[in-house]
Amino acid sequence: MNINWFDADYLPWLIMLFPLLSFVIIVLFTARSRIVSQFVALAGIGIAWVLSMVEFVKVVWASDAELGHEVFGSSIDWMTLGTRTFEMGVLVDPLTAYMLLMVPLACLLIFAYSVGYMRSDPHYSRFFAYISLFAGAMLTLVLADNLLLLFVGWEVMGLCSYLLIGFWFHKKSAYQAGVKAFMTTRVGDMLMMVGIGYLFIVARTLDFREILYNEEMLAHLASTPAVIFGGSAAALIGVLLVAGTIGKSSQFPLHVWLPDAMEGPTPVSAMIHAATMVSAGVYMVVRMFPLLSAGADFHAGDFSAPMIVMGVIGSITALGAAILAVGQNDIKRILAYSTISQLGYMVAALGIGAWVAAAFHLVNHAFFKALLFMASGVVIHAMEHGQHEAAEHGDEHLHHEPEQPDGLVMDYVPPANDIRRMGGLLDRIPVTAITMAIGGLSLAGFPLITAGFWSKDEIIADAWHGAGEGYLLALLVVLCLLAAAVLTAFYTARMWFMTFWGAPRTPAAQHAGIGSFRNAWVRSRWARARRLEGVAVSHQDRSSALWMEVPLIVLAFLAIFAGFIGVHTDFPLLGALDNPLHEFLGGTLLEHPTAVDFNWLPVLASSLLALAGLGVGYWLYGLRPLGAEDADPAEQALGAGIWRVLENRFYIDILYRRYLVRPAEWFAVNIVIQAIDKETIDGVLETIGEAFVWLGEFFKRFNTIVIDGVGDGIPGAIGSFAGWFRQVQTGRIQQYLLYVTLALLALGALMFIQIR
Repeated sequence: MNINWFDADYLPWLIMLFPLLSFVIIVLFTARSRIVSQFVALAGIGIAWVLSMVEFVKVVWASDAELGHEVFGSSIDWMTLGTRTFEMGVLVDPLTAYMLLMVPLACLLIFAYSVGYMRSDPHYSRFFAYISLFAGAMLTLVLADNLLLLFVGWEVMGLCSYLLIGFWFHKKSAYQAGVKAFMTTRVGDMLMMVGIGYLFIVARTLDFREILYNEEMLAHLASTPAVIFGGSAAALIGVLLVAGTIGKSSQFPLHVWLPDAMEGPTPVSAMIHAATMVSAGVYMVVRMFPLLSAGADFHAGDFSAPMIVMGVIGSITALGAAILAVGQNDIKRILAYSTISQLGYMVAALGIGAWVAAAFHLVNHAFFKALLFMASGVVIHAMEHGQHEAAEHGDEHLHHEPEQPDGLVMDYVPPANDIRRMGGLLDRIPVTAITMAIGGLSLAGFPLITAGFWSKDEIIADAWHGAGEGYLLALLVVLCLLAAAVLTAFYTARMWFMTFWGAPRTPAAQHAGIGSFRNAWVRSRWARARRLEGVAVSHQDRSSALWMEVPLIVLAFLAIFAGFIGVHTDFPLLGALDNPLHEFLGGTLLEHPTAVDFNWLPVLASSLLALAGLGVGYWLYGLRPLGAEDADPAEQALGAGIWRVLENRFYIDILYRRYLVRPAEWFAVNIVIQAIDKETIDGVLETIGEAFVWLGEFFKRFNTIVIDGVGDGIPGAIGSFAGWFRQVQTGRIQQYLLYVTLALLALGALMFIQIR
C-alpha cells in the first residue's frame, strides 16, 4: 500500500507516533545516557509540533471547502467483537486542528523547560520517558476518531499522572499524592467506561462522525428510554461521560487530587494543568457536546440533564476553588486551585451551551497556566538555593518535611513554596517576575490586552445572555463566575506581590537566586554582585537559564496575543476580523452555532471586577509590602477561624478521609481481608486441605497395611520359607544319610500302623 504520510489524512498518525516512539527508545535503549535521552524526547515532541503545524496549515487551507462536512483522517481495523469490527483511526476537524495549535506547542515548551529544571535529577532519563508517554497519550486522545481510542489515551494519561506525581517516590507525601490522584480519578473513569459501554449497546458504534454528525443517530439516542433513572439514553450516557470529566478535570466533588498533585516536579504540574490531563476532560465533553445536548433546545432554555449537571458543578467549582485559592500560602497550590476554578468556567460554559467559548478558554488557559507553573518552579528553585546559601552562612536552618498525620498531605507548606517567606524576588529573578506578572494578568482577565480576558469574557457574555433570557441555570453560572472573577484577580495579585514585591522577608529570600535563574543574555545587578564576591556564574547555569526562560517568554507572548483570534465581531476596532475562531470552530458541528449579540454590560462587569480584585490586591499587598513580622491582611480581615477553614480546604479532605477512606480501609481490613479472605475463603480452603490430607494419610496407611501387607507379605513368606528350606541343602553326606534313615523309619512306622 502506497501511503503519502505527508498527506493530511495520514499525517496525524505520525504526530502521535513520535512522542510514543521517544518513550520506547528511552526505556529500551538510552535510559543510561542523560544527553541522548534528552535529545530523543525533544526530537519526538519537536517533530510532533512541526507536523502539527503542517497539519494545521492544511486544515486552514481546506477551510473554504467547509471542513467539518469533509474531514481529514483514516482508520484501520482494530478488533472484532461479534459482528462488529472496531476501527482505530485518526480524525482532524476544526476542533482537533485548534487543539493541535496548543497541545504540541505547550508540551514542547515544557520539555525544553524541563531540560534546565531537571538537570541535576538522578532520574533524568526516566522523567523524559514518562513525559514523552504523557504527551503521546494526550495527542492520541485529541486525534482519535472514536470514543474507545480516546479512552485508551485517557487511561494512559491516568497512569502517567500516577508515575509523575509520585516521581520523587522517596518522599512519602509524593507517593501518597500519586496514589490519591490515581484512585480519585478512577471513580470518574469507571462511570465514564460504563457510559461508553452503554453508548455502544444503543448506538452500535463509538465513531464520532457516525454519532455526533448524524441527526438520525442523535434523535435515536434522545428518544430511546434509559435503562435506569428514567429519561433518555442520551441523557444517561451524557451524565456518565460528564462524570469522567469531573474526575479528570478535577471538578467538585472529585477535585481533591489536583492540589496534592503539586508534589510532582514543576514541569509535571505544568503538563497536568495546561497541556494534558485536566485539559483532556474538558476536551472530551466539548467533543461530545452534540450527544450531551441531544433532545434539548438549549437556545430556548431547555437544558438536558448532562448540561444541567455541568452548569451546576462547573459554577460551584469555579467559585469554591477561587475562594480556597485566597487562603493558600503554597505558591503551586494557589495555582492548582486557580486551575480548578478556571476549569469550572469551561464546564459551566458547556452547561449553558457555550462550547466555542469553552474551547477558546481551554487553549488560552493552557498557555498562561503553563507560564505560571513554570515561573513558580523557578521561584521555588531560587528559594531552595537561598535556603542552602542561608544555611551555609548560618542565617537559617534547612527545613525537612514533617510526618503527616493519618497519611494526609494538607497543612504543611514547604518553606521554598511558602509565599509568606518570599518577597523581594523581583530584583533576584526579574525575567521570571515579569513573565509571571503577564501570566497573572491573563489569569485575572485584565481587560483588552490579555488572552484570558477575551476567552473568559466570551463565557460570561454567553451566561449573561442566557440570564437575560430568564434561564435560571445561566443566572447561576453568571453570578458564580463573576464572583469567581473578582476573587481570581485578588488572589493572583496577592500571590505576585507577596512573592516578588518589597523586601525579602527571610534569609532564604535574601539569598534566593542562582545563575541558572538569571537572564542569560542580560548581565543583571545580581550576577555582577555575585562575580564581585568571587562567585562564578557557570556556563551550565547560563545554559539552564536559556532552557527555562525562553519558554517563559514565548508563553508570555501567547498569554497576551492568543486571545485576539476570538474577539467578538461587533467589538469596536478589534472585532473587524469577523471572529475567525468562532467561524472556524463552528464547522465542527452539523449545525453551525451562532454567536450571541455583543453586549457592553458583561464586558464592563468582568473588566471592572477584574480591576477591582487587582486593585484590592495592590492596596493590601502592593502599596505597603509585608514585612517579616507583618500579618497577612487577608487573614486578619477574614479572621483566624475562616482562614483555618480555607487553609484546610473546607475540611473536605478530612471528611473524605474520615467518612470514606477510613471506612473503606476498615471494611477492607476487617471484612474483606479478615472475615472474607482469611476466615471464610482461607478457612474453607484450609478445611478442604486438611480433609484431603487426612484422606491421603488414610490411603497411605491402607496401602501400607493392606495393599503393601498382602502384596509384600506373600512373597516375603515364600522368601522366608525358601530361606528356611535352603538349610536342608548342607552338602554333608552323613546328614543326608541321617535324613534318609529318619524318613525310612517314619515310613516304616507308618506302614506298621496301617498293617495293624
